[in-house]
Amino acid sequence: MRFKTGDKVGFIYRNKKNVGEIIGVFPETQILSIKQSDSPIDLLFSDKAVAKVEEPELVVVPKFVDDWFIFCTSVGYDLANALYIVKGHMPVAIYEWLQNNNDNQELLARAWMDGYEVEKEPLYYVKLIDQATGYLNVRNDGRRSLSNSVQNDVFKTKFTESEIKAMDKGEVYWLLNEPVEGAEGEA
Repeated sequence: MRFKTGDKVGFIYRNKKNVGEIIGVFPETQILSIKQSDSPIDLLFSDKAVAKVEEPELVVVPKFVDDWFIFCTSVGYDLANALYIVKGHMPVAIYEWLQNNNDNQELLARAWMDGYEVEKEPLYYVKLIDQATGYLNVRNDGRRSLSNSVQNDVFKTKFTESEIKAMDKGEVYWLLNEPVEGAEGEA
């Protein structure tokens, strides 16, 4: 059978096009149990009477676009206001991002309409001494120490660029950054 539990499917029910999620697959009878979001009743359909719904791939945008969307929705802006490219109307980062590449305007519109994912920032170690125990560690209470590069519940050793630069003497620490291999995201 080409369907599995959790698939989003489209089907015709009561002369209307509907979308639901498969909650049960019965290969011996070729029947699917479908949960329709606005109905308390599960529906049964032949696997020939439904079609998979292809969900669009979410666009990936920088964090400042997410921040802009949060601001726009909090003040009641619509898409037209979010795309109103005037220097004093929006933060400099979003203004420059939209001005420097016309494709970014379409990307912003697609993200607004279809949903989006926030781009994950690369992570870095701060290597203070060229040894295994020469990495900067920051405890939960903010105290700094020198230790290995293992991160746990007590010590944070992986930082984003902005986290490093926001520290006291952050510009110096940034000069000592070492990329974390294969890691992206918030540490």
